[in-house]
Amino acid sequence: MYQGSVIELSQSALRGNLSYIRQLVGEGVIISSVVKGNAYGHGIEQFVPMAERENIRHFSVANASEAQRVHASLTRDSHIMILGDIDEESLAWAIEKGLSFWVFNPARLELAQALAHKIGRPALVHLEIETGLNRTGLESYHLPRVVELVETHPEDISVVGVCSHFAGAESVANYLRMEHQFTEFQRISQELSPIFSHRTLRHMACSAATLNWPKSRMDLVRVGIAQFGFWPSEETRIQFLLKNGQQNMDLIHFKDPLKRILKWKTRVMDIKEVSPGEFISYGNSYLAKRHHRIATIPVGYYHGFPRRLSNYGYVLIRGKKAPVIGVVNMSVTILDVTDIPGVATGEEVVIIGKQKNAEISVSSFSEQTSLLNYEVLVRLPGDITRLKVR
Repeated sequence: MYQGSVIELSQSALRGNLSYIRQLVGEGVIISSVVKGNAYGHGIEQFVPMAERENIRHFSVANASEAQRVHASLTRDSHIMILGDIDEESLAWAIEKGLSFWVFNPARLELAQALAHKIGRPALVHLEIETGLNRTGLESYHLPRVVELVETHPEDISVVGVCSHFAGAESVANYLRMEHQFTEFQRISQELSPIFSHRTLRHMACSAATLNWPKSRMDLVRVGIAQFGFWPSEETRIQFLLKNGQQNMDLIHFKDPLKRILKWKTRVMDIKEVSPGEFISYGNSYLAKRHHRIATIPVGYYHGFPRRLSNYGYVLIRGKKAPVIGVVNMSVTILDVTDIPGVATGEEVVIIGKQKNAEISVSSFSEQTSLLNYEVLVRLPGDITRLKVR
């Protein structure tokens, strides 16, 4: 059933993004598609098969619930890695299904060993090392216990990865901190190497590090926002330009190698005329000072179109900007189409994406809403229909 708007996902744009990232990281480096946050708002169930179609065979998720959704969406023999929280029941499920997961304290490793022994299948673990983010990660004093557990129970524990996470690869201001983290990672992973096998993967790189810090790529890169066509930050994009021959900083003519795969659109549900001197929408925030022709769309703050865009934001109709007038309602928003001749009920309205020669990017939408790209995307409700397009 139509729910007021639809999100289209472009297979060709995804193909181009992944092809470019593969070219960047080189052969032999695994791309783990990070699909946490409902695939950054794109929809796990819709996106995972699209990524598999482009030969992605490794997915990263934040928790067991997301892992179960990815597992149910797989169309190929792909691997799932859980980066964050898992309860005991889900941990047993992950071991049974052959999923890997991060271990950031000895207690989790002890539980995994006990469950693996009971199930009769080894737990596939990635040892997360604390290198300076100070969020989660094994501290130096944890390592003797970790080594002991792995060496004592080789049939129950398989160390398939050693990993860490950078504290802000999106900004050059964090460069020294990242250098320290990388050095720590190299030192500690070398100390742990006796418990590794030929399968053990070293990985630290997120999207920003993958794009701009080649030495961090190692055996696997965890690519999230970039695969969807977005730069982790404007600074990341500028750094990339500088490192790839754009010394003149010609941002206007720069051919972006990343293409947004998402387009969010709706339709005009009603048209009406408003006379001068009348208020539009709730309250008295907008007083018509001239004759207005207004269009109502079935999208409001419930659907992820923020209330702060009242009397401020805009969408695209017929390739032109249609300003939001009045207060954004829970389920509808009112647009001023007075200066866009011929707008009729049922016409396409683009909230994010391209229409004719105009575009509202997620970054421009973010600027309107004072939210980060990431926040805008993950706030898109899961019940909006996602459709794959060419």
